[in-house]
Order: sequence, then structure tokens, then C-alpha cells
Amino acid sequence: MGTRRQRVVLVTGASSGFGRAIATALAGDGDRVYGSLRAPSPDRCPFDTLAMDVTREDTVTAAVATILERHGRIDAVVNNAGMGIAGAIEDTTVEEARAQFETNFFGTHRVCRAVLPHLRAAGGGTIINISSLAGHVPLPFQGLYSATKFAIEAYSEALRMEVRPFGIRVAMVEPGDYATGFTANRRMTAASGPASAYHDACTRAIARMARDEQANRDLAPVVDAVRLILRSGRPALRHPRATASQRLAVALRPFLPQSLWESLVRGTYGLR
Repeated sequence: MGTRRQRVVLVTGASSGFGRAIATALAGDGDRVYGSLRAPSPDRCPFDTLAMDVTREDTVTAAVATILERHGRIDAVVNNAGMGIAGAIEDTTVEEARAQFETNFFGTHRVCRAVLPHLRAAGGGTIINISSLAGHVPLPFQGLYSATKFAIEAYSEALRMEVRPFGIRVAMVEPGDYATGFTANRRMTAASGPASAYHDACTRAIARMARDEQANRDLAPVVDAVRLILRSGRPALRHPRATASQRLAVALRPFLPQSLWESLVRGTYGLR
């Protein structure tokens, strides 16, 4: 049995959470992994690191160029970089909404545009976009975050059909609630203070979300989904990784009356 060729993999947002776990695991599997960080990490990483801010095209271009200069190829990309803004939609300025999309959606787009010409020239490769179950289930007081993940769902499905003739595989991992740095790094909109008409409801909902996130500290299902996609010649488009109840809720949603669905979501997050 021959040995597998070492893959050259770029993982964005590798400073913590899913990105760091994925990059660490793939490096342990023998891949040459480059994890992108917005700022230098004080911790020693078990993978190579590159400076990249996905909201700045020059840093994306430079990071990709560095990998190509060193190896002549990129075999796979895991678009994981993301952030969350929370607050009522009315309390979210256009600038805050734009910042959410700049990282979660346009950041993914920048990276894809930077690597696609090289994947096409090589005759194949894999793009894995980290989406979310929030890309199927809009979350109250995380409406803009949910909107970016809905956008990633549509983007990934369209991209998958466009690049298939070039041997490029596109897939998504859709995590549910996990304990990552996302909870601590979640930003509240500037208008989300006590003066907001939504303050009490928003506070209850975000507190429940934080509890659910912190209750699940095992990131292995998400890491293993990435491994599965990389091993597969024809991976499925969507790879949900969540609790059984969360997966069931997503599966049932198309069959439930909208009023019942909204009542269930409101009840989950303590909303009237």
C-alpha cells in the first residue's frame, strides 16, 4: 500500500476554536498545514502560521503567494475565519452589519478567489467552508450572523456546481453549538445597552445561547467532518455536526407551520 501524498492545506482563523483544532489535527495527520492568524500568536502552534486578515485582500493574496512560493501548490482550503455580532436588528447599524459580512462572507469570498485559479491550474483541490446550523435556522438577536451563514450556504452550493468541471470539490461543515472562542468574542452592537427596547429579551436570548455553546466542549465531530471531506473523492455538500435535538429541529423545520416554528424558537430563547 502506497503512502498518501502530503497535502498542503490552508486553514483560516486558526488562532483558536475550530480553526486551531482543525489545523492541529491535520498537521498531526501528516499534512503540511498553514493556519492564518490576524495577529502573531504568543502560543507555539503545531502547524505553520501566516499573517492574514480576511477583510484585507492584500494580506490574503500575500499569504496564498507565500504558500505557493514554498510548495508550488495548495491542495485544500478550510474557510473558518469568522466572528459574531449580536443585538436586535433595529439596533444594528449598517457599519456593524457590514463588518459582520466583511469577515464571514466576503472574507470567504476573498480566499476562494485567491486560490481558485491555482486549483483550476492543478486540475483539482478541495474547498471546505465552515457554515453553521444558523445558516438554516435564523437566531433572534443574531440575525446578521445568521444572514452571513445563509449567504455562505447559497454561495457554497453555487460554487460547487461552477467548479466541478475543474475537479474542484466544495463542501460545508455546519456546526451547532460548541464551546469555542466565539462565545467570549461575540460583540454586542453599540445600541444594545439598557436603553434599547430589546435589552431584556436580547440579554435572555444571548445568555441561553452562551450556555448552550459552553455545554459542548468536544470539537472532534467538526474536525472529523473536515477529515472525511478531504478523504472523499465526492463529498456531500453539507455535513451537519450538532446534537441530535439540533439536527432534528433543522430536519423538521420544512414540515412545521411557520407560526409553530417561531413559537418553538421563541420558547427556546425565553422570548414572549
